[in-house]
Amino acid sequence: MGSEPSGEVYLAPTVRTAVKVLVLGPFAVGKSTFVGTLSEIPPLYTEETITRTGAVADDPHGISGKTTTTVALDFGRRTLNDRLVLYMFGTPGQRRFLSLWEDLAYGSLGALVLADIARIEESFEIIGVLEERGMPYAVAINDFRNAEMPPDEELREAFDLLPEVPLVTCDARERDSAARAMISLVEHVLSVCPQQSQESA
Repeated sequence: MGSEPSGEVYLAPTVRTAVKVLVLGPFAVGKSTFVGTLSEIPPLYTEETITRTGAVADDPHGISGKTTTTVALDFGRRTLNDRLVLYMFGTPGQRRFLSLWEDLAYGSLGALVLADIARIEESFEIIGVLEERGMPYAVAINDFRNAEMPPDEELREAFDLLPEVPLVTCDARERDSAARAMISLVEHVLSVCPQQSQESA
């Protein structure tokens, strides 16, 4: 899936198509980590330290070491092949930022929803908004807890996913694992957007 990060800022002259995707998910699920792991350029972060007041609103649900939170967006880039580049926009997970990521959704061809197996219900509202907008999406369970995963059928039922919606497991800290999750989204987007598929062929 493209080359390893080189720090190069400029795109290859052969690139003809850019695809914008969102990386969504609840608070403290690993969106910033995912974007940073997969980006071939130094990612843009808008992280701020969680204040005492913010800690009340942004309860990390027992996730240790969570001292910062995204307040606007994360941005990364990944070249998929010599003609196609992917622009990734990670968004804050808190409900109060819902209008912000809805604005970011304009022009996006799809979304990857990162989920936590211990907090599945926190992904429901995000998935619901995507379905209302008719935006293609895939769900990736970020297995940073090394938890035992239920069978795929149980997970799909828990998320109430349609058969065609990809559901994968990944580790947002590992490049190959994150790439496989993003590939599942890109393949799904191309399958439901024939025009985009032809342009990027």
